[in-house]
Formats: sequence, structure tokens, C-alpha cells
Amino acid sequence: MESAVDSKLPSFGDARRLVEEYAITLSPTQPELLSLLESCGLVLAEDLRADRDFPPFPRSTRDGFAVRASDVKIVPAHLGCIGEIKAGASCEQSGVVVRQDQCVEIMTGAPVPEGADAVVMVEFTNRSGDAVTVQRSVAVGENVVAKGAEAQHGAVMVSRGTRVNHTVVAVAAAVGSSGVAVFRRPRVAILATGDEVVDINLKPGSNEIRNSNSYSLAAQVQAAGGDPMILPVARDEPGELALLLRKGLEADLLLITGGVSMGKYDLVEQVLASLGAQLFFTGVKIQPGRPVVFGEVRSGETSTPFFGLPGNPVSTMVTFQLFVRPVLDALSGAKPQPLTFAQAQLKSNFSTSTGLTRFLPARLAGTQVQPEVELLPWQGSGDLMAASQANCYIVVPPHQERFCAGDGVTILLL
Repeated sequence: MESAVDSKLPSFGDARRLVEEYAITLSPTQPELLSLLESCGLVLAEDLRADRDFPPFPRSTRDGFAVRASDVKIVPAHLGCIGEIKAGASCEQSGVVVRQDQCVEIMTGAPVPEGADAVVMVEFTNRSGDAVTVQRSVAVGENVVAKGAEAQHGAVMVSRGTRVNHTVVAVAAAVGSSGVAVFRRPRVAILATGDEVVDINLKPGSNEIRNSNSYSLAAQVQAAGGDPMILPVARDEPGELALLLRKGLEADLLLITGGVSMGKYDLVEQVLASLGAQLFFTGVKIQPGRPVVFGEVRSGETSTPFFGLPGNPVSTMVTFQLFVRPVLDALSGAKPQPLTFAQAQLKSNFSTSTGLTRFLPARLAGTQVQPEVELLPWQGSGDLMAASQANCYIVVPPHQERFCAGDGVTILLL
């Protein structure tokens, strides 16, 4: 069954490309110097470079015996052990030289001594006093990381534009950086609209709803490295809406939720137009989230991008992931990241209307060998229960109506 779709609306792919092309034109926020743990989730404003070779010496990757590979080419081989080297050994302890038919006991992470060119794992040896019998041959370089193999002095270890996580923190610590230059968190203003919306600490009337959208968006913004700023709810009145929109446009990015559909009191587009907004699209062929709006407002040499997101909670969450995230990435100093899609086997049949690319809340489970996904029962884009239980969305292409258990489907990971 074909759903009624405005043919002038861009497809999901076209809208996503437009957002990505716009995002790469944006300048990131100003850099600031933060401690390692304060920088987590932010984006590097400068390269992290090696302050010495990594590793700074040939490093053993196994417990065992440092040997000359030529001495154990024929096994069993009988060698004399002339010492022991542990991780963190002094120069004197590691200063032994391995000569023909000799070996040194060595621990993981310890420097491989001069003369040795491989490490035999301890499980392939027998030792009696200083006599070691090697039962397995090794090749030159086996179980050894060469000096500078990971990075040479001065080399870029992590590039500018990388988002800081635990591995980046480890690299920074390893090169002696107690603090790093990162781009400031972009300030993201969040404006919910509608006479029916009340703050979360108030008891809603019979025809009112609590402002969950501002808080779900703030959580998404925070997780994506932004600094959310929740504005007061804007009533369905042009003057009040314009005042709050101007306040929101002082941020790096403005997110508006509600008021972008076709109803009599959906005022966001017309008020934005009165503020000189340029609209890049006003709707996309997707569900949920078809009324999503994207544009910018220029003021002199600066411009503020904005998104008008539909008021239904699932629509708000989905359109943030599909369209807002690339712009927020760019403002944060990172290259916009592609969406993460995967394939899974459908657990049960379902059908839907054609004409739109649909993102339906689902639950991914199964095994490593055979991942399975099941469509969650949901009552449309206002169903918070379904959204809270989902860990992915099934992506329904616009021209496919029926799906059967066992079919391979595309999923968008959260």
C-alpha cells in the first residue's frame, strides 16, 4: 500500500548528504586546554606526537627465553641460560649479550637483550638449573616488537579531530601529556514548543504532556560531546516564540522540537522566516520524522544552524541521530561520522506502507554467528515505551512492503 508522500520532499539519502555537505563547511569551536579526564568525549585540537620511540626498546611479548633464532633452528636445542630480565629491568640487568648457544629468561614487556633476535615461549621449553631445552623453533623477530615499531619519535600517534576516549587518554598519558588541547563543547540550545507542553516538575493537566523531548535531546547532545542549554517552553504565540528563537540562535546550534508540522498552530517555520532563516529542507521522506526542518540564520559574518524536529518523542530521537549528529560532530571539531548499519535476520513477519524510508524500533539479539532482530510493538512515533526498549531500528526501504521471518534486513544501531 502506497502512503501519501509529497514528491517534492527529498529522500533520506539526499537529505543526509545535504546535511553532511553543510557540516564540512562549519568551523569548530575554540580550543581549550583540559586535563586528560576532563577531555573525554571532546575532540583533539592538535596532534598527539610520540616523545620517543614506541616501544623505546625491542620488547618481548611473551614470557619465555630470549634466543638467537639460528640456535634453535633444529630442535630440540640445548642452551645455557645466562640471566633473567624482567619488565622495568635496569640497564645493568638488561645489558647482557646473548651469544651462540645461550639464552636469557625474559618476562613479557621486558627489553630483549643484545644478540637475541626472538623469544621462545616458556611452554615450549624445559629448564634444569641453567640448562634450557627448547622444543620449538622460532623465526627472527617472533614474539618481539621492534624498537619504534609502533611509532617513531615525533610521529603523529593520534590526529587532530579525533574524539577523546579511553584509548586516546592512554596514548596521551604514554607521551607525557597530563593535559590536551580540545575543542570547546558546542553550546546547543534546545527549545520545546506547544501550549500542551509543561515542565517535568509540574503535574500535567488532562490535555497536557511533560517536556520529555528537551531532556531526551539534552541527553543525546551531551553524549555526542555538546553542552545542552534547555530554554523555557515556547507557547503557540508568534511573539514569545520569536523571542525564544532569538535566544536560541545565540548558541552554536539550535534544536527546536514541535511546531514544524502542518497544523494551524505549528508556527516555527513562519517565525523563523521572519528572522531571515534560510531553509535547506522542510520535510524528508522518512517515518518517523517526516516534518523535520533544517536551515540556518545568518547575522553578519556568522551563521547559526538549526533543526526543527517533530514533537513526537521517537521522531525527535530518530531525527537527531539521522541529521543533527553530523552538524554537532563538525562544530565539535570532528569529521562527521557515518551512520552505523548492520545486517540481521528478521524473527517474525511484518508489513508496512511504501513511499517512505522507515526507521522502526527493534530489538537486536541472537548469537554472534546469527544475529536476530525483532520489530517491537509500537503505537507510532509517540510511543516512548517502544523507544526505551529498542537497541536498534529496522530500516525499511521506501519500495518494500512485506517482510518475512528469516529475511535479512538492514538495521541502524543506536
